[in-house]
Amino acid sequence: MKLIIILVFYSLLLCSPVAHSRMFMNDKMMIMNANPDKLPSDCPKISEEVNLTIRAGHKHALKFTGKMFAFDQQEWNVKPCAKINITFINDDQIRHQIMVHGLPGYLYPDGMVHLELYGEGQLQASFIVPSKKKTYLVHCELPQHAEKGMKAQLKVDGGDGDLPSIPGISAAVNADSYTVDWTFNTWAALVMCIVLGFALPLVLIMNAASLKAIATKLWITLKTRWKIKNQ
Repeated sequence: MKLIIILVFYSLLLCSPVAHSRMFMNDKMMIMNANPDKLPSDCPKISEEVNLTIRAGHKHALKFTGKMFAFDQQEWNVKPCAKINITFINDDQIRHQIMVHGLPGYLYPDGMVHLELYGEGQLQASFIVPSKKKTYLVHCELPQHAEKGMKAQLKVDGGDGDLPSIPGISAAVNADSYTVDWTFNTWAALVMCIVLGFALPLVLIMNAASLKAIATKLWITLKTRWKIKNQ
């Protein structure tokens, strides 16, 4: 009997969501370091409450050349000491995260807030920013997701400048290079495309009368057959 009780207890423990004081996790999502009410030491009160809906997915990267993933927006501006309520929506069937870095460690372990979805869905969490004028990095930390475009920035009080490699906002530190390997075959293909590009219109112009006669004959034939079929 005791063995059965122990097995049931551990089964419930393993299958239930893991919830610590600053972390919630189950088989579909994870939230770390959410902070809806503890003020940073330099904030006498919350200055404003901002509701942000942030979407993540492949379709949001289509507007950026060479990018695979992105957020639907790449920049947000809030007041000092603002409380930010994030609704994070994953539009893909794969895992995505949103992480805000550079927050004070005495309130946010490792200086970050972390929201994560293991597929399509949404979740919500809140945090409060300090009063310092600063630009915070927002990104997905999964391998290559940030490098492939899933980066943004959160500016407090206008921020202290733009971060590098934010799609549509700032230049990349290491820009993507799409060089061509100029072998004999690639040169031959280029020459062929140029020749055909000039030759085809020329042939069409020189044979315009013949082509018109053929098209007219074909049209008359199709029209005659249609009339016979519908009599």
